[in-house]
Amino acid sequence: MSRKRKENRSRDGRGREEQENQRAADTAAGGEVAGRKRYLAAGVCALLVLAVAVVFGQTLSHGFINYDDNDYVYDNPHITHDSPAKGIAWAVTSMEAGNWHPLTWASHILDYQLYGRNAGGHHFTSVLLHAVSTVLLFLVLWRMSNALWPSAFVAAVFGVHPLHVESVAWVAERKDVLSGLCFVLILWAYARYVERPASWGRYAAVLALFALGLMAKPMLVTVPFVLLLLDYWPLGRVPQQGGADIPVCPEERNGGRQECLPHRLLWRLIVEKIPLLLLAGAACVVTFVAQGGAVQSLELVPLPWRIANAIVSYATYLRQSVCPMGLAVLYPHPGDNLPIWRVALAALVLVGISAAVLACRRKCPYLLGGWLWYLGMLVPVIGLVQVGGQAMADRYMYLPQIGLCIAVTWGVTELAGSWGVRRWLPIPSVLVVLVLMGCAWRQTGYWRDNESLWNQTLRCTCRNAVAQHNLGQALADGGDIDGAMKHYRAALGIVHNYADAHFGFGVALERSGRIDEAIGEYQLATEIKPEFVQAQNNLGVALAKRGRIDEAVVHYRKALEDESDYAEAHSNLAAALIKLGETAEAMQHFRAAVRLKPEYAQGHYNFGFALAKEGQLDRAIEQFQEALRIDPNYAAARQMLGIMENEREKRSKSAE
Repeated sequence: MSRKRKENRSRDGRGREEQENQRAADTAAGGEVAGRKRYLAAGVCALLVLAVAVVFGQTLSHGFINYDDNDYVYDNPHITHDSPAKGIAWAVTSMEAGNWHPLTWASHILDYQLYGRNAGGHHFTSVLLHAVSTVLLFLVLWRMSNALWPSAFVAAVFGVHPLHVESVAWVAERKDVLSGLCFVLILWAYARYVERPASWGRYAAVLALFALGLMAKPMLVTVPFVLLLLDYWPLGRVPQQGGADIPVCPEERNGGRQECLPHRLLWRLIVEKIPLLLLAGAACVVTFVAQGGAVQSLELVPLPWRIANAIVSYATYLRQSVCPMGLAVLYPHPGDNLPIWRVALAALVLVGISAAVLACRRKCPYLLGGWLWYLGMLVPVIGLVQVGGQAMADRYMYLPQIGLCIAVTWGVTELAGSWGVRRWLPIPSVLVVLVLMGCAWRQTGYWRDNESLWNQTLRCTCRNAVAQHNLGQALADGGDIDGAMKHYRAALGIVHNYADAHFGFGVALERSGRIDEAIGEYQLATEIKPEFVQAQNNLGVALAKRGRIDEAVVHYRKALEDESDYAEAHSNLAAALIKLGETAEAMQHFRAAVRLKPEYAQGHYNFGFALAKEGQLDRAIEQFQEALRIDPNYAAARQMLGIMENEREKRSKSAE
């Protein structure tokens, strides 16, 4: 071998060795960078949990709210008295509260088994679910976009934005945080599926999580639409018009791969979502059936009013996202009172933003994706199908705001990069998060009790009959009957046929000893809403106080006709039947009352009183003792217990 060939071979060997060493060095450097990013991600996750805890930790000392918390937790016999198995069976079939959401009911049942009536425990679960969702949102956005800091900022805003206080601090809105957790898990499962689109197991995981999410809150019907937007950006499964790369179809033709046209690939992605769309359609049908009684007719809320309110609501949500001030638990529907200029201005803002993001769709696809995410996810709750009397609600922005935040965050990051100031972005980002934390902490404080919440709502809204009524109820519960009457009158001045306000006013009048006036208010409440079982029951009680027992029985029976498991009506009907001499039927209703509501002290007292009249002293004493166990301050039960024990002792001595 020539000397020159030996030198060339030696040089080639050194070259290969240098290349291998370089590759090894690059691999090591890449591993070091990946390890550093993992540590950074772990730190971000810890900070996100800390931020959520700082803002919402105060809810652990908050109580329940007198707005839906009673129906969802502490006054719902299926939550408080049924066995867990029986409660779950009820949850699967129930459409109570105008929704079919068995997963939400199941979470309340589990919480009650763990915490009972300790509201702090229920709040802890909601905060925990929100914290987990916040961390997972960061991880899934990072996984899909490979952009750590923008993903962290979006997750931080999601975790501490004041618009999300209502979803986290309100026990009855457990469905928000539960469906939010399902939503981010769906995104995670979908990101894994996109890595291997032929994996039926990964697709089944997406489908199963979507089904669970719908069972938590049907607002997730828009998820297939969101997944299509993620295909567009950041997953890049939808081809960009004018892009250089043309996607490739998986099938083989003539020994080669066949290129996909953009419209053909888009059709494939839509077909891929058909099982999800079928689930969403089924959820829409079930929800419409469940909410049938709460859906407002076009006669009450005409379509033009709905469209105008929807346009203004979209724009208002934008303002509240940027300046989250004046937030309230309920915004009354304006009806036809929206000024034309306000509707026109809101429409102009929406059209302007839409035109801008469309114009930038090629260069900045995240703007279009995030904007459509925001618009699309709000469609089910924007008021085109009007459910209830609210114009909008903070809780509706729990998930739609993520899209809005994505568009703004990636847009600002791109703009800062073009200006060469991206390295300074952490400073304003941290300041924004800290300001949002302060606002959210203050907003959460309003949820500490009913009076604080409803006073704040009245400060932030006008002509709010629900807030006036609920504040009146809170004052009445606190013993301020005069203050309660003032707010009940205010509520009726806004909505004269407001059955709940007539009922509350009647309760206040009855507690003031004005029985005849109370009867009049109860009668108005039952005329407006005949199925109002509490009003029927209280009307019966007031009539019985006036000696009109036969009339009282009619209203007790009407209450039980509409709600057969109403323990108070059973007990009151039994007491009335005793006075009419119908003892056998009365005993059946007494047993039903204490069976349906074992912690109902007055039910046990009434049952004991009836047993005493029948001469069944031992059983009567047991009922009085149970009443005192539930309410140690129940003076009448203590008095009757003493009388019965003395009577039993006399009988025992006589027998001797």
